[in-house]
Amino acid sequence: MKKLAYLTGFILLCCLPAGAQRDSCTLRISLLTCSPGEELYSSFGHTAIRVRDAAGTDMVFNYGTFQYSPEFYSQFIRGKLLYSLSVEEFSNFLYAYQYESRSVVEQDVLLGCAEKQALFRALLLNAQEQNRYYRYDFLFDNCTTRAGDMIARNAGDTVVFRNILPARIPTFRNLIHSYLDRGGQYWSKLGIDILLGSRLDRKATNRQAMFLPDYLLKGFDSATVGGRPLVSRPIPVLQMPSPLNAGSLFRPAVVFGVLLAFVTVLSFVRRRWAQRSMIVFDVVFFFLLGLAGLLLLFMWFGTDHVVCRDNFNLLWALPTHVVMAFFALHRSNFARKYFFAVFLLTAVLLLAWFFLPQQMNNALLPLAGIVLLRSWFIWRKAVG
Repeated sequence: MKKLAYLTGFILLCCLPAGAQRDSCTLRISLLTCSPGEELYSSFGHTAIRVRDAAGTDMVFNYGTFQYSPEFYSQFIRGKLLYSLSVEEFSNFLYAYQYESRSVVEQDVLLGCAEKQALFRALLLNAQEQNRYYRYDFLFDNCTTRAGDMIARNAGDTVVFRNILPARIPTFRNLIHSYLDRGGQYWSKLGIDILLGSRLDRKATNRQAMFLPDYLLKGFDSATVGGRPLVSRPIPVLQMPSPLNAGSLFRPAVVFGVLLAFVTVLSFVRRRWAQRSMIVFDVVFFFLLGLAGLLLLFMWFGTDHVVCRDNFNLLWALPTHVVMAFFALHRSNFARKYFFAVFLLTAVLLLAWFFLPQQMNNALLPLAGIVLLRSWFIWRKAVG
């Protein structure tokens, strides 16, 4: 079906006489903006380009497709996953969003006939097998930025964008948080905040904010080219009830807060069963923190994800815990010094929590509190 749509568009474009291309605007191109969905990959919405012709051609150019392979997860984690431009019939595209209960709005591209033809040619050329693949980057090169850049490059003149950002310029993390909070994706938000380092806390420029579909819609809605509007006002194509919900009380802050209270109580209970329970807890807890630290190091140095670098979460997830967790019971001088250093480091981290160059997820505060509490008890036990 995709090949048929591509061939139909190519033949129609090639067969149109030059005079018809200049004097009639049978070609209609529009920007589609799709609302967020329930799954993490759809939490930020989606953007695509629709192309219609008087002959009945109605296709969608979608930069958000990828092929599943046995190496999918390893490529995704290492930042080497290739996305591609696909072409499909509009009816099939719309049905998928109707099935997911996600609304779609449309903005007609108000370019001249020559510019529309140039844009259509560029899309067809980009859809060829040797051109359709690209290295996906969530912030700077994704399905939304590709669609926006394709229209802007073929507008025939410089596109002027008005400011769509508030007076208090948001960071990339702020922008991402707004969508995750709206969708009740609190655990996903925690994972993103742990894995993505301080580079995510740079303030986004007006144009950079358009990596998100809603912001591209706003940017194009007020943009001009040659003094004329670039697109028409958004018109609903599909109106569906939002599948998003606020989520449950099973949130990281609640879970970790309860864990902190539980660990605090048991830490001061002198019964043998409580002390033995905390011994097991210390080994497991610090070992898991060490594994988390190793993962952060891998994401920093072992992948192509630039935004995973300079990660201050390593201050509480020390990779050395993988080994030192098993020394939590030793009364050696080395173990005593290590856990006292962990206590001091965590105390400083908590004091500087809201002043770090990286915005830390506040749901991690109870975890940092547990590190502070248990490293103190291990140190006291070692010197006792």
